[in-house]
Amino acid sequence: MRFLTFGRTTLVATLWAATSAAGQGDSARALRLPRLFGDGMVLQRQARVPVWGWGAPGRSVTVALDDVVRTTTAAASGAWRVTLPPQSAGGPRRLVVRSGADSVVLRDVLVGDVWVASGQSNMEWPLVNTRNAATEIAAANDRRLRHFKVPTSFSQVPEADLVGGSWAVADSQHVGTFSAVAYYFARDLRKSLDVPIGIINTTWGGSRIETWMSRAALGLDSARWTAVWAEEAASQRRFAEKLRAKIGDLPKTDPGLVDGRALWADPALDESGWQPITVPALWEQQGYDGLDGIAWYRVAFELSADDAARGVRLGLGPIDDADITWVNGVEIGRTNNYSLPRVYDVPARALHAGRNVIAVRVEDTGGGGGIWGDSAGVFLDVGGTRRSLGAGWKFRVGGASLQPDGQHINKVPTVVYNRMVHPLLGFPIKGVIWYQGESNADSAADARKYAPLFKTMIQSWRGEWRSGEFPFLWVQLANFMAPDSQPPAQSAWAILRDAQTAALALPKTGQAVIIDVGEEKDIHPRDKLDVGTRLALAARHVAYAQPVEHIGPTHRSHVVRGNAVAVQFEHVGGGLVSHANDGAVGGFAIAGADRRFVWADARIERNTVIVSSPQVAAPVAVRYAWGNNPTRASLYGKSGLPAVPFRTDTW
Repeated sequence: MRFLTFGRTTLVATLWAATSAAGQGDSARALRLPRLFGDGMVLQRQARVPVWGWGAPGRSVTVALDDVVRTTTAAASGAWRVTLPPQSAGGPRRLVVRSGADSVVLRDVLVGDVWVASGQSNMEWPLVNTRNAATEIAAANDRRLRHFKVPTSFSQVPEADLVGGSWAVADSQHVGTFSAVAYYFARDLRKSLDVPIGIINTTWGGSRIETWMSRAALGLDSARWTAVWAEEAASQRRFAEKLRAKIGDLPKTDPGLVDGRALWADPALDESGWQPITVPALWEQQGYDGLDGIAWYRVAFELSADDAARGVRLGLGPIDDADITWVNGVEIGRTNNYSLPRVYDVPARALHAGRNVIAVRVEDTGGGGGIWGDSAGVFLDVGGTRRSLGAGWKFRVGGASLQPDGQHINKVPTVVYNRMVHPLLGFPIKGVIWYQGESNADSAADARKYAPLFKTMIQSWRGEWRSGEFPFLWVQLANFMAPDSQPPAQSAWAILRDAQTAALALPKTGQAVIIDVGEEKDIHPRDKLDVGTRLALAARHVAYAQPVEHIGPTHRSHVVRGNAVAVQFEHVGGGLVSHANDGAVGGFAIAGADRRFVWADARIERNTVIVSSPQVAAPVAVRYAWGNNPTRASLYGKSGLPAVPFRTDTW
């Protein structure tokens, strides 16, 4: 599943063969553009536009963007490149590339601002699975907002091209699969700028920051990198052996569906060789890591004669990727969409009194697979009464293949960068939006490593992209887990948020604070509208120099005054306010030289908050919103943006 712990991993050749560099070898003989170049693409305005590709060595190549024409000759390797002059926003345009008798024609090309959206699952999270999704999808109709999803993949070496992908317009047919954060971000910019916006979505759920960085940025020389890769290869071999021990030899073809006959949908099938499985949950979460291809699910339910005569409604929730579903051997529906909840009406002709059997054939094309989602989505509606179907499921592998451990490979340094970032380098962009960090906050010690990594990544991307010091904006981690009932201690999420804020010291950076958007029990908060909107505020200020308040109250300075600490804020958005129901200013903690924090009393005095506690006579340090889920935090600017978490100590 693209937006959970891992994505649709595309692999080439054997388990540990490096993916081939597209555009080399025999592919260099045919005229071809990188996969990022396609119908409906968006080019960066007001920037020199490189167009490159591969063709027959020594052959002339002509590139025309409407009436702007450039010519070059393919090198001995087949590679060629031209640069077009800066273009004004607009379109649609037509890009034509010719070499000898070969030609490539790209239609509906727009010129506007291109933003790269990257990170892990919360940036990847599709609009279809967010708050008010149905309404937002139905209302989407903007052909000047485009989205390109980079398929999840990895490589041991930097690659020249992506493994796939295509541009899609923001209409009701396509927008449900867009990154929700990126969509709301782009939609906001469309309103304020009135120029085309293109989003290049290169994300992978569960990924660590190190995998998005080049070897040079990480300081990995050849010897160290060889050792890292050898260790990973050994780990993957152990992983493969473990899975094969569990499921045995993988069938090459599906024995459950032969010549169009669904043998494993037969209600009388002997299930003695089938294994129990939890539904809903991805099969990778149940010991079948790395399994791609076909698997079958079966479960039985009972009906009275009257209920069978009326028909029932079956809910299975979303299924990754495609399903065909039978009841008592009668096909009742099929869907090819990994995120769409399945709800099928089962006619009376497929039912009978007594035991009935559901069979679901699932085809997973990569990454996570199986029946997933919320348990409420797996049900049987019988005459208006909903029954849970969460128990008693059986599972068996059909035709399948074994892939690398998708839950781990995207944590290996540099391998995702090589395949999902390196091919984009040189394509002019306006900037980057980034939402990542959860996977680097496993512990306080882990989170402390993030600050230098994050700054290095920003600087290295800018240098490697060769598009100048472009704006780099990010989402600070949301509130998550149990609400903080005790004064702040060593919270890994708070430490990582602090590392993110520290990166604001770099030029042309911005941060969206969302400690009021998260959910206690879900690491993927469904409110992506506020996230995208706050990112857009940062873009309007940092990238477009618009006079907007782009961030909430931010710690500027502090001074100890007797038994209190006066904390001065900037970016107050017209003044400081509390959003607590009782008007109290919550979320502050204070400590003395003993470093023992207690909850503090706080009051607002214009742009300053006075923090104190009768338990701390000689205060030394103050923390605000310092915790995994700082629900007490209530300080806002009148702009409506929450105050940025901070601490005055370095303990």
